[in-house]
Amino acid sequence: MTVRIAMWSGPRNISTAMMRAFENRPDAAVSDEPFYAAYLAETGLDHPMRDEVLASQPTDWREVAKAMTGEAPGGRRVWYQKHMTHHMLPGFGMDWASACRSAFLIRAPEPVLASYTVKRGEVTLDDIGFVQQRELFEREADRLGAPPPVVEGRDVLTDPRGTLGRLCAALGIAFDKAMLAWPAGRRDSDGVWAPAWYDAVEASTGFGPPRPEAGPDDLSDDLRRIAEAARPHYERLAAFKL
Repeated sequence: MTVRIAMWSGPRNISTAMMRAFENRPDAAVSDEPFYAAYLAETGLDHPMRDEVLASQPTDWREVAKAMTGEAPGGRRVWYQKHMTHHMLPGFGMDWASACRSAFLIRAPEPVLASYTVKRGEVTLDDIGFVQQRELFEREADRLGAPPPVVEGRDVLTDPRGTLGRLCAALGIAFDKAMLAWPAGRRDSDGVWAPAWYDAVEASTGFGPPRPEAGPDDLSDDLRRIAEAARPHYERLAAFKL
């Protein structure tokens, strides 16, 4: 039986490094932000490499959802699906997710915003996915009758073996030490947008130690207001982290 893992994260977390960790397992396949093109087609937003993204993936969310519940690439036993919470627009159905084991990757809003604005000059609360992440978390908790697994990116960097071990146990799969290191470089499984976003992870060979992170005093007034609006949603999930 295929174990489909839907990992829900906002941008500028260690979501791609987490994808690398799972892809390095011999029993796993990965999918990189499969709803990205559908999100761009629906919103009309101008993201880096927009045309390339739209050409690389289905733009109908229904087609994507059907694919995510089908056979895993290569027939692998574990299928790690890297999903961005802000890609799941109000009109996109979520019934397909019941075929997956959802988990949530979180990061405090201040460092997310500081990192995001390096890549894109403008940002809104919707762009960073905190509200959507909490909604998805609450939906899954209601469906399961218990909180789904939550991990914080900084905890993964501080203690990769321990944090990934707890995550794997919560997802019902065995931990594999192959998740702790991977070869540098790009992957065929990376989204076409990798040149715009993945420079750091392409140079990586594992989880590095956590770096000092931005706080409220490092943000402009506008960004600080967004962080304040996002923080209750972050703290709700952080209360349940493994």
